[in-house]
Amino acid sequence: MSNEPRTLLEAIKHFSDPDVALAQMVALRWPNGVHCPTCGRTDVRFVSTRRIWECKEKHAKRQFSAKVGTIFEDSPIPLEKWFPAIWMIANCKNGISSYELGRDLGVTQKSAWFMLHRIRIAMRVGSIEKMDGECEADESFLGGLSKNMHKVRRKRTISGTGGTNKTAVMGILKRKHKGGKSRVRAVVVPDVRRDTLGAEIRATVEPGSALYTDAWVGYRGLTGEYQHEVIDHAVEYVRGKVHTNGVENFWSLLKRTIKGTYVSVEPFHLFRYLDEQSFRFNERDDNDYGRFRSVLSSVSGRRLTYGQLIGNAQESTAPA
Repeated sequence: MSNEPRTLLEAIKHFSDPDVALAQMVALRWPNGVHCPTCGRTDVRFVSTRRIWECKEKHAKRQFSAKVGTIFEDSPIPLEKWFPAIWMIANCKNGISSYELGRDLGVTQKSAWFMLHRIRIAMRVGSIEKMDGECEADESFLGGLSKNMHKVRRKRTISGTGGTNKTAVMGILKRKHKGGKSRVRAVVVPDVRRDTLGAEIRATVEPGSALYTDAWVGYRGLTGEYQHEVIDHAVEYVRGKVHTNGVENFWSLLKRTIKGTYVSVEPFHLFRYLDEQSFRFNERDDNDYGRFRSVLSSVSGRRLTYGQLIGNAQESTAPA
């Protein structure tokens, strides 16, 4: 695309035309031509005055828009505002807060918060391909610092030391190989016990791969399945190839984003913030338009209603 935008300013100008925004959406969602999402017919009629299509087959929901079946469905906010929002969250290294996005787009903070969570659904890594080669695994804890809490809240919230009262997360990083780049997957885990961490590693890493972890007891018992080597941080941080610096760098980026931009994240929503940071980390070598296009290519089949967002219903993430 020769006239693709390269900066946020160019993107805002480019997609300010509703026809251009719609054409971009159609090109990515229906590369082989528009078809009815209900019956699949391709001989649909475009109603230009409303920017929707009508299926020639007589059935329910004959008329449909480009938003149907995507993260944009049922949203009164036009694509001309959705696209800059996607551009910003995909390319701002430390994320963008709902307050800032609301001011930039002229929507309420509540609407901006809902938009950002919908976009994070499209940023979720959908590949089921396992990692191989050289991999690092590490766990961490996310939660507020007790020294920054009011004494009343600290007394109510903090009941122990270390990771107590914090949310456990686990990251697995595949190191770069043959000119490629390192990639990471991060998930929320219920605890950091041996069974939990072992199950995540077995589900993510191919047996026989090189696996580097720290000396935490939760990683014991993996030697028979992987080329498992351990670095004891009480003694050293690097021993040749044996280290976890790559995944610890990811934790640093994640915590900087949460503490600096989002400030406070409920554990219930944390997995979406992990998806957001993982996407930016994995797509870091792409340009701004490439990251925007990657997110927009994944909006289909991933709906999130407000009821689902606040925990009143099950989230839908079926691939389109």
